[in-house]
Amino acid sequence: MFSIYRRIFDQLDDATTLSWSTRLKGFLACFIIGILLSFLGSFALFLNRGLPVFAVFYTLGNVTSLLSTCFLMGPFKQVKKMFASNRYIATILVLVAFVLTLISALVLKNAVLALLFIIIQSLAMTWYSLSYIPYARDAVKKTVMTCIV
Repeated sequence: MFSIYRRIFDQLDDATTLSWSTRLKGFLACFIIGILLSFLGSFALFLNRGLPVFAVFYTLGNVTSLLSTCFLMGPFKQVKKMFASNRYIATILVLVAFVLTLISALVLKNAVLALLFIIIQSLAMTWYSLSYIPYARDAVKKTVMTCIV
């Protein structure tokens, strides 16, 4: 049964193949849009009660930037890499932080909670990103332990 799903996903991945230049353009466009959304959200901090607006724009910017990587290797391969054994916890933390940031900003309308989840989101995204660099997490762990002790 699993092999049937695997074949279907492989066929979908092959069917959505783009040229390398198109993939690169898609990646750059989404990544830049993500950065712009996060940057534009920063201006909301200067507005009265602008923290929830910032939280939404910041989160949407991070989601867009994260999704931009799907252009580089295809969506199914990217999701597979995101949930690999060495980074599935980081991926889940990032996704949960996205959801909790949006809930705290839009549903609960709690600016302090939104800010807390923005900080968690940033740390989770950093930890997730470090998982793609060999031995980077180990280096960060050693550095933090050295600073603490």
